[in-house]
Amino acid sequence: MKRIILTFALSLIMIANMSAQALPTAKQIIDNYVTAIGGKQKLEAVKTLSMKNTISVMGMEMEGKTVKKDNKFKSSQTMMGQEMVQVFDGEKGFANQMGQKMEFPADQVAKLKTSKLMDALGMDPAKIKTVEKKQIDGKDYYLLSSDDSKSYFDTKTGLLYKTENDKGNMTISKYADVDGIKFVEEMSVDAAGQQISIKNSDIKINQPVSDDEFKIN
Repeated sequence: MKRIILTFALSLIMIANMSAQALPTAKQIIDNYVTAIGGKQKLEAVKTLSMKNTISVMGMEMEGKTVKKDNKFKSSQTMMGQEMVQVFDGEKGFANQMGQKMEFPADQVAKLKTSKLMDALGMDPAKIKTVEKKQIDGKDYYLLSSDDSKSYFDTKTGLLYKTENDKGNMTISKYADVDGIKFVEEMSVDAAGQQISIKNSDIKINQPVSDDEFKIN
């Protein structure tokens, strides 16, 4: 009887180990994601990026534009004649909303300084604490968890589906193909219970962008 119990216990351990081994590593999942959206070579070749944004929140719409170059960026939105702007020049940044200008805090600046123009290239598998397999609405996803965020990747397509952090949850519903690279076209954000819908359009890469675009007065 003891031998039977021991054999059964060993079988359970083997099954558990096999299940654990079946999960890909965080690096494999991130590498698959990079490949799914166009491949590392194509992503590294993107030097500038611009797109228009339509943001819908609380029954109102804001039209805006986002421009990126290296680790610099400028994002602006206009609603009811009021413009909201965020700018980072590679060293410092600020947000200007309703006439109030606020400098980016030191921790945000530190992250932006090392950021990549294409977010996927900045994903670091070394920061991932756990890898799991989760099911959402009948579909399977790989869940990568770090100290401050969670990311869900479609097990079939390799594409990023959802992220969660202390600022809110973001769910991607549609990608757009631009010159062989997949960019987020439609997504929704749940921030403190507030639902925000974002649509990106007129996505262009490697167009001339002057550094004056990111100048901070």
